[in-house]
Amino acid sequence: MSTKENKQEEEIKDSENNPQVNENQDIDEVKPTSEELIQQEKDKYLRLFAEFENYKKRTSKERIELFKTASQELMTSLLPIMDDFDRGLTEIKKVKDKELLKGMQLINDKFKNTLTQKGLTEIEVNKGDVFDAEIHEAITQIPAPSDKLKGKVIDAVEKGYKLGDKIIRYPKVVIGQS
Repeated sequence: MSTKENKQEEEIKDSENNPQVNENQDIDEVKPTSEELIQQEKDKYLRLFAEFENYKKRTSKERIELFKTASQELMTSLLPIMDDFDRGLTEIKKVKDKELLKGMQLINDKFKNTLTQKGLTEIEVNKGDVFDAEIHEAITQIPAPSDKLKGKVIDAVEKGYKLGDKIIRYPKVVIGQS
């Protein structure tokens, strides 16, 4: 039994020694070299720098969008006034008072030029244009006076406007029924 006991003792000693060696190996593997530490820090720095650059770009873009939307609210509230000016000019032309017409035309032109400088443009809609749901708002359909006008714009009831590239009011149109 002494040989069996010796073998058991050796196995116990071996098992005790082996985990220590494995633990030492794990410790060696966990410890990065100074070059690896420097590389990790450089990587962290580059990622942080890139994140900050993206943040700066995003905030500047958001700021520009904020200015555009702030003017959009003002432009939207001024559109009914432009419509009233156009209706008023139409009625003044019927009266044929040249001086009154001239004065109102000057005011209207100045008003429209100011809004154009701020980025407002009118969406052109003509009789016979192809109806496009992305650009036009159909308010009604009537029987087309001719075959050429089926599915096309017959009349524009209200003008549409764009502020920059964004449509802020769709032109309201009457389209010909097929």
